[in-house]
Formats: sequence, structure tokens, C-alpha cells
Amino acid sequence: MLYYIEHAIFTLVLAVLISIYYRKGPQQFFRVIVLALKELPGVKAIIDGVLKKEVSSFVKTTSLAQDVTKSKPIVRIPETGISFDDLRQQMKNLQKRDANPERDGNVFAYQYTLHDQNFELQEEAFDAFCEKSGHSVEHDGLVKEFFHGFMHENALNPMIYPALRLMETEVVSMTASMLHGNREVVGFLTSGGTESNLMAVKTYRDMALATRKGIGKPNIVAPITVHPTIDKAAHYFGLDIIHTPMSADFTADVKAMEEAINGDTVMLCASAPQFCHAVVDPIEDIANLALKKGLPLHVDACFGGFMLPWVEKLGYPVPKFDFRVPGVTSMSADVHKYGFCVKGASVICYKNADIRKHQIYAYSEWPGGLYGSPSMAGTRPGGNIAAAWAAMKALGEDGYMAKAKSLMDITTKMINKIKTIEGIYIMGQPCMTAFAIGSRDDAINIQAVADVMETKGWKMERNQLPDSLHCSILPHHAHIADKFLTDLEDSVKHCKDNKALAKKGTAGVYGMMANIPDKGIVTDFLVEFFSEVYKCK
Repeated sequence: MLYYIEHAIFTLVLAVLISIYYRKGPQQFFRVIVLALKELPGVKAIIDGVLKKEVSSFVKTTSLAQDVTKSKPIVRIPETGISFDDLRQQMKNLQKRDANPERDGNVFAYQYTLHDQNFELQEEAFDAFCEKSGHSVEHDGLVKEFFHGFMHENALNPMIYPALRLMETEVVSMTASMLHGNREVVGFLTSGGTESNLMAVKTYRDMALATRKGIGKPNIVAPITVHPTIDKAAHYFGLDIIHTPMSADFTADVKAMEEAINGDTVMLCASAPQFCHAVVDPIEDIANLALKKGLPLHVDACFGGFMLPWVEKLGYPVPKFDFRVPGVTSMSADVHKYGFCVKGASVICYKNADIRKHQIYAYSEWPGGLYGSPSMAGTRPGGNIAAAWAAMKALGEDGYMAKAKSLMDITTKMINKIKTIEGIYIMGQPCMTAFAIGSRDDAINIQAVADVMETKGWKMERNQLPDSLHCSILPHHAHIADKFLTDLEDSVKHCKDNKALAKKGTAGVYGMMANIPDKGIVTDFLVEFFSEVYKCK
């Protein structure tokens, strides 16, 4: 009897696997096999051991090798305080180890502003560079002055520091106005785009649970290109996220989004633009869908919120993406990106106060008194609020327009040249100061091109699914764009002539990871990587 039961179970499992293979394809088939193997006793331990070994080997090939592969003593607080002069010198030494966009112009993300500290150009050359890039040392000096002036103040309690409350409300108001919001649009400052998007997800989850019945596990419907901070928010706040595919032009597939919506959906999300390829999702179509389904729509404009409005005013084609579109109920925009403020300043805006109130956390039963907090952070550094206020007031619309024009001139020049390089192309229709470069066919591995570019000193931003290279154009690219284009053309030619490059270096790693059927293993690799890198050895 037991024999027949085992035989029946085996036959059933085999039938299921065959069905998966023919319905879902070999990739999904092998993913199921890998997932099943991981459940076998001892297999997980083997995989973990392999991951640790691979992470250790990978780290040794990176710029972190000198730091994380050497044994170091435990760091303790010094018995005697270090002198200010020594600390300043240590800071200078540490800064020399980091990528220096001002000096090299070789970074395409992370640092959107410039400063003159340790800039190695001669004074006359630096002045010419600033004029060409639209950079103002005086602007940075003012922002720093405001940051330092309020660096010890805390916006946790608006009654203690009324100046911070005033500056925050004005920053939100200026941002809302820039995004075509009316007088009803309200919001808060946050520590960055991650927190802004976290707050939007938390708000819509709480709003749905407070106003709707019958919700099981809340979910978000968003295109696969939405920024991972939305996934991070879903993970933190206990929501599912249903990813929908891209259209051929790399924008969100609206029909797929509609099909993904179900009774547990609490919000839709789209990007303006999505970071990967710098294309704006069809916000008007998605907003119509949101209205049709009675759902809120969050537009993540962290990357483009402080650039797209000015690009549009310059006359470039930009689809409607902001509060002009009925159905858009919230937007996030980072002041510390193209708002040209110090790091740590973003704005989350809501269509009205009724929505925003679901972001606020309040607790009235603590023995220490009444507690309320508008965002994730308790302590809210005053310096970032003051710096954001100063940056926006100092630049004004004319300043933002000038910077947008300068950066769009560089972007247009680069895009036009890249379109002439055989074998690569610009992906989709980028709408602002960023673009993605893909390869036209299998003759060129774009990750191998990135590897060659890195040997020439460039720090390339890599996309996957499909593989491509992301470039955000920043002020420090004004003096280096021609060199980038020359090096890119040479790198493409080099890869054409050396096919084996596609199997080496980072290109090889990306190729390997793209073929792993269970992305959970890649996720485990990333967790192990961060664990290894941040060890204090």
C-alpha cells in the first residue's frame, strides 16, 4: 500500500514539474527545483558556506579589499581627545580615498552638488569650470552656513523651534507649487527619498485599514522599475508588492497594472522618471486607472522632482506627471538631488490634509507625556531643514532654470554622440538629465563595456534585466563629457574586438547572476556582502 502511495505522490510531483516546465519555461522550472533542494537537510548549510566563500572572493576584487580583508584592532574611544588640527588632517586623508566627482568627474550618481574643498584645479580654471557647469561656490557657502547655524536644533517639537517649523512649511509649500499643487497640498520634510517613499506606503496602508473593510494583507501594485524603496517599505510595513512588467519603451504597462489590482490593493505607484532608464511612466493613464478603481496613486519623483519642472519650462517634451493630473494623490521629491541641497532633505507631498494625517504617529498614554511624530525619525536635524530652505530661496526659479539648461546641454550632447556609436543605443525616451545605455545585440556585452570603462577611471552605474548602464548627468560632468564619450567609444570597440571580456570581471559576475534561477540566492549573496563589508575587523 505504501509503495502505491509513494508512486502516486512521485507521479503527481513529476506531472506538476512537467506542467511548470511547459507553461512557465525552463527558468521557472529550475527555480522550483532549486527551491525544493534548499529544503533538504544540510543543503542550506552548503549554500551558505558557498555564499560566504564567494562574497569573500568578490570583495577582494573591489576597492574595499584593502579595508575589509585586513585584520584590525577593535576601535575604542581615545583616552585623550584628538586635536582639531589632527582631525581635520584625518578628514582630508579620508576624503582622498573616496571617489572625488569634483576632481575626476567620473561618478554618475550619489553626489549632485559641488564644493571647492580640496579641488585641485588652479583658481582660474576652477572659476571657468564653475561658470561652465552653472556651479556657484557662494551658493554652497550659504547652504553650509544655514546648516551649521541650525545643526544643533531638533524639529521633533515644532513649539520649541518655531523657526524650523516655518522653514519646513515653506519648503513644502515651495515644492508643492513647483509640482503644480494647489493650496490644499501639504506635506513634511524627511531625511531622503527612502523615508519619503516609506511614509507614502505607511500612509496608504493606514488610510485603507481605517476607511475600508475586508482587507486581508494589503498590497501595492507597481511596475518592476519602481525604486526598491517601495519594496523596502512593503517589507517593513507588512504589505505585499505586485510587480508588473515594463512596456517596450521601458515605461509601466498600464494594462498589466489593471490586471494586477485586487481587493487587497491599497495603492498604485509610478515614477517620474524611473531611475533605471530615466523615462517617465504614463502618469495620466495610471492616474485614470487609480480614479477608476478608487485607489490612491503615489508618484515617486525623488529623482526628477526638482529637475523635470524646469526641463519642461525650457521647452523639452515632458509628459504630465504631477498634481496637474487628477488622480495623483502624493509625490516625493528630493531637495538633496537636483534641488542642490546638502544630503538628508526630501519632501513628501499629499493632495490634502485628510490623506497626510495618516502619516502622523501619535501616542497619548506614555508616562513621559504626549508623543507625536510626523515621520519615521524622532530627532529631526534642524540643519537639513534650514539648508533646504536656504538652497531653494537662494537659487529661485531663475537659478534652477540656469542649472537645468546647463545640465540638459551636456545631456543632449552626450545622447547625440552615443546614438552614433555602433552597437549601443539610448534606451527609451529619457526626459531629463539622465539616460541608460544598452547594447543592440549579443555582439557587445554592456557589462564588459562598463568593466573597460572602470579601467579608465570611470565609476559606472549598472542596470540589469536587461543589462544596461545608467548615467545621471551632474554638474561635475561639464568638464569631462568629451573624455567620457571618447572613452566610451574606445571601450565599445575594445569589447567588439575581445569577446572573452564578457566572461570576465564584473561582466562575468552579472552574467552568472542573470542565469541563477532562484533570485533568493542572489539576495542572500547581497546580505552576506553587506555583512562582510561592514565588519569592524
